[in-house]
Amino acid sequence: MKFDGINSVIEHKSFKRDLKKLRKRFRTLDNDLATFISTSIRAVHVLGQTPESQGHFPISGLGNEAEGIFVGKKFACKSLKGTGSRSGIRVVYQFKNKTLRLYLIEMYYKGNKETEDINRIKSFVSEESNDLST
Repeated sequence: MKFDGINSVIEHKSFKRDLKKLRKRFRTLDNDLATFISTSIRAVHVLGQTPESQGHFPISGLGNEAEGIFVGKKFACKSLKGTGSRSGIRVVYQFKNKTLRLYLIEMYYKGNKETEDINRIKSFVSEESNDLST
């Protein structure tokens, strides 16, 4: 998929597993994710709106290499009628401003899991830094 102002969207292998599992429960998830990227993520990282106003919060405590990693909390899911952007679905991602690349790291439903997997995020950061050094 192409998004205005974003060069590429890269789904981490664990994100793909999360999406596949959640897709069984939430049938509209693919369209909801595309809408989230084209509106909310684009508004923050391409158009320059403040992250907190769009429900995006930086994840701290990961070190300098992990710059630009956010958790998106205002994710509207049409399968969860009546919840709007308070659906409980969270998306952890990294946006690289220099290359305009979006890396999708983790997606989870707050009813099943309370917080993001810090070990998975650290693993993603170390994988990415290894890819850049080779």
